[in-house]
Amino acid sequence: MLDPYLIVSIVRKGWGDTVLEATMNAGAHGGTVLMGRGIGRNEQQRVFGIQIEPEKEIVLTLVPAHQREVVLREAERAGELNAPGKGLAFVLPLEKVVGVVHLVNELP
Repeated sequence: MLDPYLIVSIVRKGWGDTVLEATMNAGAHGGTVLMGRGIGRNEQQRVFGIQIEPEKEIVLTLVPAHQREVVLREAERAGELNAPGKGLAFVLPLEKVVGVVHLVNELP
């Protein structure tokens, strides 16, 4: 894959599949959903005086440069990331990727 980027979407528990499906509909070939936990300023909850760390799902989506904006917008829409406490997404450039034989562009 030439010019690969990784979109990392951190969303509320139960929303990973929704984001994954939306990114695939936007052109991504797949993704990986991982479990995590953490807390943000808009998510602080206490039960019986004990701080609760909400569970999260992390969606990793590998895309070529020309798809990153469209796929990121779909992750934002599907995860409702424009509202406080719903999660976040960011994009990282990747230097090299292996193992995606079906996506490799062969050089002449």
